[in-house]
Amino acid sequence: MNTAAFLRAHIEQIVYLDDKEFDFVQAFFIPLRVKKKTFLIEAGEVVEAEFLVCKGLLKAFMHDEAFRQHILQFAMEGWWISDYPAYALQSKGQLCVQALEDCEVLALSLKDKAAICTALPKMYQFFGQKAFGGYVALQKRVLSMMKNSAKEKYELLLQSYPELFQRVSKTMIAHYLGVSRETLSRLHKS
Repeated sequence: MNTAAFLRAHIEQIVYLDDKEFDFVQAFFIPLRVKKKTFLIEAGEVVEAEFLVCKGLLKAFMHDEAFRQHILQFAMEGWWISDYPAYALQSKGQLCVQALEDCEVLALSLKDKAAICTALPKMYQFFGQKAFGGYVALQKRVLSMMKNSAKEKYELLLQSYPELFQRVSKTMIAHYLGVSRETLSRLHKS
């Protein structure tokens, strides 16, 4: 995959970069090929990067005291993922980020993100819109978890991201929705 072309198209959905500007920006992104089941972030480690998914699928999750898995986020092509509180503070994280498929991602450190924005202020607009979009999605998810029934959460996820159901197991969908595997099976059949 041509990650440079992917990155340029991704950025230019929001801001235009000439060739010189894009070459400057691209130099800060580190391309990584990640095998399925590989951890990009492990809980308890300092989080030094966020990741743009060019190809593949990742999940951000944590385990509770009973070692039950809670999935906070899936990230498909064109989505960003990290343990954002730890990334922002450059501290130890609580989440794990793991590849669910063989992936190609672009890693960006907080220091390099700041350098890009300092040199090219229009990149503030790009990163700001990406952060705002992520915040909106997270707030919608939290509100859905608080007010919707299991059936409504399932139907909303299926309507919003039908391809996700082809790429992850029903158990992972259940962990994401905060329901048991049995409940998910009943919802799937109804």
